[in-house]
Amino acid sequence: MAIHPIEFRYGTPEMKKIWDAENKLQKMLDVEAAIAEAEASLGIIPEHAAEEIKRKANTKYVKLERVNQIEKETKHDIAAMIKALAEQCEGDAGEYIHFGATSNDIIDTTNSLLFKESIKILKEKLIRLIKLLLKLADENKKRVCIGRTHGQHALPTTYGMKFALWADEMHRNLERLKSAEKRLCVSMVTGAVGTTAALGEDGLKVHLKVSKVLDLKPVLISNQVIQRDNHAEFIMVLANIATSLDKIALEVRNLQRTEIMEVGEKFDPKRQVGSSTMPHKMNPITAERICGLARIIRSHVITALENNLLWHERDLTNSSPERIIFPESCILTDYLLHLTTNLIENLVFFDENIEKNLKLTNGLIMAERLMAELAKRGMGRQTAYQIVRECAIKANKERTPLIKVAGEKREIMEYLSFEELEDIMDPHTYLGSAIKIVENVLKKSKEWF
Repeated sequence: MAIHPIEFRYGTPEMKKIWDAENKLQKMLDVEAAIAEAEASLGIIPEHAAEEIKRKANTKYVKLERVNQIEKETKHDIAAMIKALAEQCEGDAGEYIHFGATSNDIIDTTNSLLFKESIKILKEKLIRLIKLLLKLADENKKRVCIGRTHGQHALPTTYGMKFALWADEMHRNLERLKSAEKRLCVSMVTGAVGTTAALGEDGLKVHLKVSKVLDLKPVLISNQVIQRDNHAEFIMVLANIATSLDKIALEVRNLQRTEIMEVGEKFDPKRQVGSSTMPHKMNPITAERICGLARIIRSHVITALENNLLWHERDLTNSSPERIIFPESCILTDYLLHLTTNLIENLVFFDENIEKNLKLTNGLIMAERLMAELAKRGMGRQTAYQIVRECAIKANKERTPLIKVAGEKREIMEYLSFEELEDIMDPHTYLGSAIKIVENVLKKSKEWF
């Protein structure tokens, strides 16, 4: 019986496979096998026992159903896994499983292996999205549109600026993820309070050898757990990624509003339905899904921070929430990257509306340029501001083009010919360094990958 929407509605198969219970069990078995291998190499347990443990530490032998069955009795998942593995080992090998380790050595190191697999996928999808945004930045660096501040028309900009801005932000997210990975993906075999007491002087040697077997960095110091500031940082990075994707999707949603309609999601009218009651609707459902699910990931940040507050050398309050926030955060962040890439890849531009919106204010968006040009030609900046402001207020009140009001203003026309005024009022030529800025981002991006 499926209950959680991740099971049937959200997520990609590759990321869900990582966090599947079967894969998690296999990673636990991998850790136990690595401990046995390390201990045998140091003469702590017999070589034959380690070989048998390694051979049977596989879900071909240790079945998830059996582990779950034992856990119903033991009320302890790691103890259940150990018993299920021991049942499969021949001879006395089962007696040497988990020697000198504690449950969280297995849990935390297993999580590191799962994080490592997850981050590999996340990095690949981040890079794909960044490259797509850079491509669109290049293609649209001259596609002029109105820029908006406070929800109101401000000055002309380009769609290339939007895409380049997002690409740069997503690259920063990629760098944050790489940085967090170094501290997150570490192994730990240090025993009940982090002192390796059960293994004596060989404890640190086992700890280091296990890290090499599993291709993880050994944690420098721990108590019974790897400290949760590392995990909180990772969840915050995922929340930051999700928020950046949310921002992109929110912009698409706003630009697809009926009264704006400059861009829109791809919509298949032959198959897709926008509303059960309104036949005309073509809703931005992908963008809305991105915005909605990003809230879930952000909400996990508080929980991740709370999980760092454990009593003394460790308590269990972090365990239950981590079983939720770790898979959910990874699965949903991966899914949002997938959705955003599809959204941007299939974005539709409505050029007529882009041009219409540029002209919507009857030239008021060019007031700054007119003021600046008058100031350059000898009219004082404050005087120019006041005169152009008066013209703008009049043009807005009378719903008249600003060029007409300005052209009738003697103080302005003393400095300009009408042909010059027409050139000044053209929004397509008032882009400042927009094209150069995009090209700078494109040039810099060659160092990113």
